[in-house]
Amino acid sequence: MRLVDAFARTARCYPDRPAVVTDDGRRFTYDELDERSTRLATALRERVGSGRCAVLSLNSPVAVEAMLAGNKRGVATLQLSYRVTPTALVEMAEAGAARALVFDDDNADAALELLETGSFEAAIHAGDRPVDHPEVESYESVLADASPDLPPGLPEGDECAVLYTSGTTSTPKAVLFDQEQLWYGAVQGVMEHGIDETDVALCTTPWYHMVTTDAWLYPHFVAGASVVLHSEFDPAEALELVAAHDVTGVLAVPTQLRALNDVQREAGYDVDSLAYIRTGGAIVTEELVADTSEQLSDQVYNTYGMTEAGPDLTFAHPRAQEDHPGTVGKEAFSWEIRVVETAPLSADPDPDATVDPGKRGEVIARGPGMSDGYIDSPVAEEQSYFDGWLRTRDVAEKDEDGYLYIVDRVDNMFISGGENVYPAEIERVIESHPDVEEACVFGLDDEQWGSVVSAVVVTEADLTEDEVEAFCRGHDSLADFKRPRTCTVTDEPLPRTDTGTLMRERLVERYVGE
Repeated sequence: MRLVDAFARTARCYPDRPAVVTDDGRRFTYDELDERSTRLATALRERVGSGRCAVLSLNSPVAVEAMLAGNKRGVATLQLSYRVTPTALVEMAEAGAARALVFDDDNADAALELLETGSFEAAIHAGDRPVDHPEVESYESVLADASPDLPPGLPEGDECAVLYTSGTTSTPKAVLFDQEQLWYGAVQGVMEHGIDETDVALCTTPWYHMVTTDAWLYPHFVAGASVVLHSEFDPAEALELVAAHDVTGVLAVPTQLRALNDVQREAGYDVDSLAYIRTGGAIVTEELVADTSEQLSDQVYNTYGMTEAGPDLTFAHPRAQEDHPGTVGKEAFSWEIRVVETAPLSADPDPDATVDPGKRGEVIARGPGMSDGYIDSPVAEEQSYFDGWLRTRDVAEKDEDGYLYIVDRVDNMFISGGENVYPAEIERVIESHPDVEEACVFGLDDEQWGSVVSAVVVTEADLTEDEVEAFCRGHDSLADFKRPRTCTVTDEPLPRTDTGTLMRERLVERYVGE
């Protein structure tokens, strides 16, 4: 099934239900959202034919309407990040071959820079801010003048979205999805979370990310539920929205969850309506699950996914985490996941070389929701996609019951004295210290050992490097070669992407460069 057909069914069944509610009080029913997205689809076809449209916007109805309009055209919407550099924006738009650009007030300056490339045939501004550019049209005027009926021949294809990887080490890679691939992710979300038309979801993560698109927006639209769009994350404002709209579900990455828990602990907002919390995107500790269960909801879902394959490779339901703390769960219904002996990037891993329970290997996955590859990175595509499988580059292990545990990224591992060291293991230990906010571990070149463990520890307490090292020495789970040999204590937050992924290279440059 295609997402365009799934949304048409929702609009027929629940025309008067609120589809989108904004944090500034605007409200659009499914019938209104259906008409507005149709008008945008016809307007874009008049201006750029079958050309793709890029969108640069905060979480807003405009972003949602553009997604739906793309589906109705059968032409992918480029979901651009507003947090990358101007150079990266140009590269992202060029990789996806965008011919139209839709943007909001908050991103007008970046959009005008992007228009200077001369690559766009149409530009549409949604907002009240004056924009001095002769080729930019008003979004509401464009919709008012457009036909409310789709012309014959639409949708003309099955494209859905161009989504972008996190880009922690380079320019984000462009990944093209069709409507059936993302439909699988949407339906998995509906099934696993039990979403129906009575639900109200709070959207706090940026709309342009895979997890927001296919784990949150599309599942709720497919089910006929309501989505409250939080334009930019603020923990107190998010909790106010939960209380004001009787929100039933929240998607938040671990860094956001910690902030929500901290505010809720002090302010005590009315969050009784919350039925569940979904998280993932970074390591979810037992302590975070316990704190979230106490502050927000005891129904915490830990999930595992990636841009190239969708957000729903695995689900760890609350009941599973009770007996298997730290797990990301088992493979979702349309996926096959194996943990196999890893291989260098120059060679494909053997799908049949699975490791025994308790042993570590690399996660590979396949399923109908997987993308076909990168638009703009043939070398990376050759290294990641093989024989219908996707290499995740994640190190993991399964227990005897088949539950998956993510250890670290293959690329983060380093060797000290001939032993493999996975930074995430050590980070979890350091972060279990009651005064530590977060930590990053990496290998520091050493003439004798090859590399030694180095740590950057974030705390607001009066914690010393010696105390951190003593804490690690006293922890039974850390072998001697895994203990930090150097440690930097700081009160500056670690650099992360907006999905919570630690930007290790930037951090190493910051501290080792000093």
